[in-house]
Amino acid sequence: MALEDICRFKDRHHKWFPFSSLEDTDTSLYMMDYFNLRWRGLRTSEKNSAIPLDFFTPPSANSASFCLPNHSTTVRRPFPLSHGTTTLGFIFQGGVIAAADTRASAGGLVACPAVHKITPIHSHLVVTSSGSGADCMLWERILTREIRLYQLRHRRRLSIRGTAKLLSFMLHPFKGTEVCVALTLCGWDKEAGDCAKDLEDSYFMSDESSSADVTRITDSTSPKSGPKLIYVCSDGARLQGDIFSVGSGSPYAYGVLDGGLKWSLSKDEAISLAREAVFRATHRDAYSGNNVDLFHITAQGWSQRKREDLKEEYYRDMEKRSKDRRGKIKRE
Repeated sequence: MALEDICRFKDRHHKWFPFSSLEDTDTSLYMMDYFNLRWRGLRTSEKNSAIPLDFFTPPSANSASFCLPNHSTTVRRPFPLSHGTTTLGFIFQGGVIAAADTRASAGGLVACPAVHKITPIHSHLVVTSSGSGADCMLWERILTREIRLYQLRHRRRLSIRGTAKLLSFMLHPFKGTEVCVALTLCGWDKEAGDCAKDLEDSYFMSDESSSADVTRITDSTSPKSGPKLIYVCSDGARLQGDIFSVGSGSPYAYGVLDGGLKWSLSKDEAISLAREAVFRATHRDAYSGNNVDLFHITAQGWSQRKREDLKEEYYRDMEKRSKDRRGKIKRE
């Protein structure tokens, strides 16, 4: 799809169907003719900064009888699902720390004990996800594709704030629907000149005529280098801060972070604090648990620590408590 968009393949036989469930009247559903395998360039909306808003569907012999679902009626699930997770991110003098548990829950069922809730988007950006697992995976892939397209077109990486704005614009039309996505962007912005230099040898550019009508989605102000932490959810909200924790275990994680987070923390202290926060949250929250994943993002890029089993952290905590009790008894 990326190469098709850049090469601007034309399709002479196509049908347009209005996508009435979205508020933007410029949004339409594009269906490919059954006997034509060529794609047409993405159509964009002038109201939303020319973001691609076409929805592609696979060819079908019965495409003429295709019927759009009625989003006004909600389909009831056979049983209620409760989402639960613990993700966190914070900024300190050594960069950005992102941590999360690995348990995927569906109500009272542990659907998977070893999922990846932290996804690398590029060398200087990772995303922590909470909400519906399928929705989060889909929008992470869409975000990765759009950032890659931006690099191909402009020979520089989109800033973290620009990435958050793009994601917010794409999610806003789904406000009020069943889409459940809460992503925290943890990254490091480099200078625009450094980004262009890094991409010069590794990426190619589309021709000038192709890139002329592409809208540059960037920040209203010039991006500044340094750590960035931005929260984006499925209703289009976008918040920037120094500390975020999302999920059912976030109140417990905040309790640990608020008591121990300082700007002057060393790398080892920050890693220990993040691991402790996730451990305390999983100990109190039944929907979080199993393991902890941890990423450290600096100006050189992200690095991932080896996945740690939280039961080992529990045993270390119990041993520490027993030593403290023995020391207290000896003093008495």
